[in-house]
Amino acid sequence: MSAPRPQTILIVEDSDDDYFATARALKKAGLSNPLRRCINGDQALDYMYRRGEFSDSPDLAEPAAAPKPGIILLDLNLPGTDGREVLRVLKHDPVLHKIPVIVLTTSGAEQDIQRCYDAGANSYVQKPVDMHGFVVAMTRLKEYWFEVAVLPRSDAPS
Repeated sequence: MSAPRPQTILIVEDSDDDYFATARALKKAGLSNPLRRCINGDQALDYMYRRGEFSDSPDLAEPAAAPKPGIILLDLNLPGTDGREVLRVLKHDPVLHKIPVIVLTTSGAEQDIQRCYDAGANSYVQKPVDMHGFVVAMTRLKEYWFEVAVLPRSDAPS
């Protein structure tokens, strides 16, 4: 039996700088999972529901354009449909609600933190302002979500 493939991480982030900092920090933390990026909430929902640019042949079990992520890193302040609404939609979906959603945002507002947890966020991480802090945060995220926590396989039947 072959080893399971690493689960995809979906990063929903409109800022190129923040996306590349996250990707670098995850790599420095030793995480080699495939990364996919959506730049706004509408694109993230299209990705998760395999619509538009993310649709493939309906007979494929796992469309190449949008492999189901094992975990989602979600920014809140996105153009169009914001991260709060994306979180709400995903956590109310009977199939997608099991995917861990980690809010990764600059906001430290108590109201945002409370609303995200109320909507079903699995974790809330305030983005560190420097690269060293970002690497430390992503290392801890990796250690918990990929070494300690047991996640449902993204390719397992629901």
